[in-house]
Amino acid sequence: MNSKLSDACSGLRLRTEGSTLESSRTKLKLKCKIDNQIWANILSLFLWGIIGITTTVGLAPTALALEYNKEILVEADFSGRDLTDSSFTKANLRQSNFSHADLHGVSFFAANLESANLEGADLRNSTLDSARLVRANLTNALLEGAFAANARFDGAIIDGADFTDTLLRSDEQKKLCKLAKGTNPITGRDTRDTLFCP
Repeated sequence: MNSKLSDACSGLRLRTEGSTLESSRTKLKLKCKIDNQIWANILSLFLWGIIGITTTVGLAPTALALEYNKEILVEADFSGRDLTDSSFTKANLRQSNFSHADLHGVSFFAANLESANLEGADLRNSTLDSARLVRANLTNALLEGAFAANARFDGAIIDGADFTDTLLRSDEQKKLCKLAKGTNPITGRDTRDTLFCP
């Protein structure tokens, strides 16, 4: 009888140990599943953060200053681009299109801009020293604070251009006064007034 009771107790103990073992396995599986979900969520948030940052930076209208020094860019199209602080020193830009481009602080030192389209371009604080702007279209362009000593504007179209505080040679200023007319749509200044025409 003792042996039967002992066997029954052993069986009960095994079942209890088995159910305890099974319960421990279930708890362990559940814990692993929860840990995996937590790590998956952390990783997902991290990846969404990277995607968000990449998208924001990728869509931002930031400009990188580019160097096109001494490049031959005849008839190149830069219209509407943000080229802030870029450099086109001694570049050949004949008949290139810079219409409505942001050229704030750009260096066109000794560049050939013959017959270039600079209509509505923002050339504030740009360097146009020794640039060749012969027959260039500067309609409604902003040249406020530009350094244009020794620049040549023969035959340029300057209707509505704003030359406020632009450094020009006196002979070029006189030539430009013969062509000057119109009012800049952004600043509201008359072209003749910005050139101090008599």
